[in-house]
Amino acid sequence: MSTAPLEGLRIIECSALGPAEITNTLIDLGAEVIKVEPPQGDYGRQMTWPIINGVSLLHLHANRGKQSITLDLRTEEGRAIFKELVGTAEVVIEAMRPGGLAKRGIGYEDLLAINPSLVFCCISGYGMTGPYRDLPSHGIAYDVWAGLVNVATDEEGFTYLPEHPSTGIHAGPLFGALGILAAVIRARRSGEPSYIDIAQSDASAAMDWLRSETWKAYERPESEVTGNKADNYERRAPGTAGMKEGVRYQVYEASDGKHVLFMASEQEFWKNFCAGVDRTDLFERWPGSKYADHARGNRELQAELKRIFATKTAVEWLDFANAYNTAIAPVNTPRTLLDDPQFQDRFPLIPAERLGADQIPAPLKFVGETLPVPEMAPTVGQHNREVLAHLLGWDDAQIDAAIASGALG
Repeated sequence: MSTAPLEGLRIIECSALGPAEITNTLIDLGAEVIKVEPPQGDYGRQMTWPIINGVSLLHLHANRGKQSITLDLRTEEGRAIFKELVGTAEVVIEAMRPGGLAKRGIGYEDLLAINPSLVFCCISGYGMTGPYRDLPSHGIAYDVWAGLVNVATDEEGFTYLPEHPSTGIHAGPLFGALGILAAVIRARRSGEPSYIDIAQSDASAAMDWLRSETWKAYERPESEVTGNKADNYERRAPGTAGMKEGVRYQVYEASDGKHVLFMASEQEFWKNFCAGVDRTDLFERWPGSKYADHARGNRELQAELKRIFATKTAVEWLDFANAYNTAIAPVNTPRTLLDDPQFQDRFPLIPAERLGADQIPAPLKFVGETLPVPEMAPTVGQHNREVLAHLLGWDDAQIDAAIASGALG
């Protein structure tokens, strides 16, 4: 590969904590990201767990591949350097509470004078508008706000957050990266600038659209909105909550104690399964509908399937699924996923020797090409001299003068 897909795209990023993930995928595709930090640095280096050799995994992952320059944006000299950096870039990212840069006189409107086709992206918890816009928050807040997390109660009656995958804090950066690329394409074509507002809470809600939109649809009369034909048009609870009573679409334990997900809701898959286990009698007795028939509440059939799935290991059931064209999937945990052969084939980890911790690469593949491998996340101000020299063409005397002025902290 002669060039990476995003080679030549330079981004100036002011970020703290999780929102810094917004440029991860862009870096993995070849973009250059200059992380502008306050003199004390992004305190994400000490946030959450695990801490690896004194540095958080959060920082090692969210800031991998970036260059770090420290600027004291409270000083005129620091702001002047920031503006000069923006003049070399196509994108500026404000990954913190909205309006922080504008208060310093270096917000979107200010920077347009330097770069009239600037792409400016603000990513924050609740976005730039709405009653929650100024609320301090962390990543879990966006998922509980969006209704993704059910509150649990322990044996002593205290409420707590059960284990769950974080959504908004990761989906928000992905939506942001998509918006940035769309805006860059437009700017290169027409010179038109963009001001993008990304809220991680919005991203949580957007990722879970099916459940929220189902409840909204159910507000309409049953003459207009029903359930599936296979359920005799009965309305089910949205999402996977409506699958608790499923039988042909359900989790079963294999002989080795592992679990598999059986997904024979299509009649064809169900027929193939019954033939494969030499139980055509099951199909003859309960043929089901052509599509979306989970055999809800059929405990007799569920007991038969429980016994059948206990006769093979999880791996043997996957081999069976391939051989008989029926839908069966492995069930992993965050701990076992990395040992899964499909994961290992698709996601060879970037080793700790390079990034400080074993990390998952971007889930993007360009067939016949090899994408760049990012470098380790920077220490605070690691690239001060390099950025000023290579991007701005400064000599040692100019850099020393900037340091002496306090512009870099």
